[in-house]
Amino acid sequence: MAANNSLAGDFLPRKVKLIITQILVMIFLCINLLLIMTFFKKECFHTSARYILFALTLLSDSFLLFMSDILVIWAIFHLTIQVWLCVIICAVLLLYVTVTPVTLTVMTLECYVAICMPLRHGELCSTRSTMHCILIIHGLSSVPCIVILSAFFVSASLSFYKKYQICSVEIFIFHTWQDHLRSALYQFQFLIMCIIIVFCYVKIMKVAKAASGENKKSTKKGLRTVLLHGFQLLLCLIQLWCPFIEAAVFKISFSLFEDVRYFNYIMFYLAPRCLSPLIYGLRDEVFFHALKHYASFGFKGLP
Repeated sequence: MAANNSLAGDFLPRKVKLIITQILVMIFLCINLLLIMTFFKKECFHTSARYILFALTLLSDSFLLFMSDILVIWAIFHLTIQVWLCVIICAVLLLYVTVTPVTLTVMTLECYVAICMPLRHGELCSTRSTMHCILIIHGLSSVPCIVILSAFFVSASLSFYKKYQICSVEIFIFHTWQDHLRSALYQFQFLIMCIIIVFCYVKIMKVAKAASGENKKSTKKGLRTVLLHGFQLLLCLIQLWCPFIEAAVFKISFSLFEDVRYFNYIMFYLAPRCLSPLIYGLRDEVFFHALKHYASFGFKGLP
């Protein structure tokens, strides 16, 4: 009887958390879909490297939000699936968890080229180069996924793939060294990205000091964009430490563990992925005017 009361007491907070999560995910997805529609509607965005990369972050973030939300629902209601199917789902999720931060780093480099190497911007950031860059982004982003799953394939028995489990990346971790390998790999990857962002910021800052008039205004805007990219990367980096925090809390209290895990999901999965629309969708004047036009069903004319 006490166990049933405890379960009933726990269910309401879970239901409330689920409702809050669904509302946030739906809001972010609707905003992202509106921005994606704006990108595809206006042809001038299709030839600009920064807008193409921006669209890539929107698509990858929307997909990641949708898939991770499904896993959250399954976890809350304790729904299980066979491990082989979970492997496929998590392989895609592991890829797109990394695609956004790698794309942000590339967008920072594009900003650096536009401000510090304006004469070579057209050559280095052409549409063709951007398409090649998207392939490279996916190639680099797949490295952690390949390493994590390779370690799992070596450790798991064939019978394990037929078992039913609550789908989570944690079910692929059999040994402590696998967890350390995953952490080291992500930390190294994000360290390289942070170095690139700091390098670009310092270079753009030097140009900002020497610039004047309109150039100074444009350069300062570029500096703010790089800073926002850096903040997004910081949130993504903290996300990598969440499993260690959750593991420590799990030993103390399961209910506290669930609360901490929910907080981490909102702060370090959802929040970084709602910043992209703010950075480019609302701060960029050209894109913002196009967005207003399509969001108002054409009543607000394009400039």
